[in-house]
Amino acid sequence: MQTQLRETADELAGVLWREHTVYRERGGGVVIRGEHVRRWISMAPTGGRDQALIRAGRILDGGTSAPARLEVVVDLTAGTAELAAVCRRLLAETAAGTEAPAPAPPRPGRQRAPRAKRAGRAPKGRRMSLASWVVLLTVTGIVALWAYSVLAGPAGR
Repeated sequence: MQTQLRETADELAGVLWREHTVYRERGGGVVIRGEHVRRWISMAPTGGRDQALIRAGRILDGGTSAPARLEVVVDLTAGTAELAAVCRRLLAETAAGTEAPAPAPPRPGRQRAPRAKRAGRAPKGRRMSLASWVVLLTVTGIVALWAYSVLAGPAGR
C-alpha cells in the first residue's frame, strides 16, 4: 500500500502543481506540499483495500502546516484525473475558508456589547425575570411572617 500511495502521490503532484514536494509521513501516509500556493494534500491508508484518506490544509506563515480543514476517502483505483478533481475541489474549499475577517475597531474604555433585540419589542429598561420576582416575593413573605410572629409574640399564646 505504501508504494501505491507514493506512486499515486507523485503522479497527482505533477498534475496539481508544477512546484511541489512529496514526502512520507510518520504514520505511513504521503504529503504533497505546494509552497507557492500555500496548500498541502495528504494521502493516508484507511485500512480498506485500495482506499486512501485524502486531507487538505493550508501552509501557514513560517512554513508550518495548519490542521486539515477537509478530508474525504477515495478509491485509488480511480484514474489520476479523477483523484486530481477531488483534490482540486478540496483545495478550492480550503482556499475559500482562508479569508480572515477584518479586525474589529478598538473600542475606547469599557463598553458593553450591544444586546440582540427581540423581534417585535421596543427596547426598554432592565426587567426582572419571573424567577427574580418569585425569590423577592418569597423573601418578603418570610420576613413578614417572622415580623408577625415576633410582634404577636407571647401575647397570642
